[in-house]
Amino acid sequence: MRISAINNSSSFTQQKQPSKNDNNPISKSGEKAKLTKAAFIAGLGIGAKLLFEVMDGDFVVDTLGNKAEKIVDKQHKNVSKNKKALLAIGAWAGLVTAFIGGFALLYTLFKAPNINYEGNVNAFKKGKDMDVYIKGNKVEKELYTQMNEKAKNANKEEKAKLKEQYIQMHLAKNRVPDFIK
Repeated sequence: MRISAINNSSSFTQQKQPSKNDNNPISKSGEKAKLTKAAFIAGLGIGAKLLFEVMDGDFVVDTLGNKAEKIVDKQHKNVSKNKKALLAIGAWAGLVTAFIGGFALLYTLFKAPNINYEGNVNAFKKGKDMDVYIKGNKVEKELYTQMNEKAKNANKEEKAKLKEQYIQMHLAKNRVPDFIK
């Protein structure tokens, strides 16, 4: 028995090489960015809730109000009473925003290791699903192209068989992954 050498230009080796059009849109940095954004928004919510729980008594509101007035008095000495009141409200809002934003930043930094791990896991899972989807679309497109070429030179019996195959292909259409909206 004689075994011949394998030709390098076989269709199997050509299919294994990825083409430039098969780019997977799922990335680790994109998944981590989504999780970071979600953690920051959750931190804003927790920070706001914490601040409003602390501000339940008038003591914290008065303290923030006094701090805001001191900031306005130091920065704007010769302004009218109405403008000073508006600046004090703005300074108070800035202090509240700084507290809530700072808490959200701390919360996000606290969650950073979890975000890194979950981002990698999500990117891996979604990347595999997307690879299957992309390759399935490529195969589906190739099959439709082959069926179209056969239909151009087919007789009635072959066209009926191709129509049946087309219906089967259409029923088994490649589904979009669940995470894509």
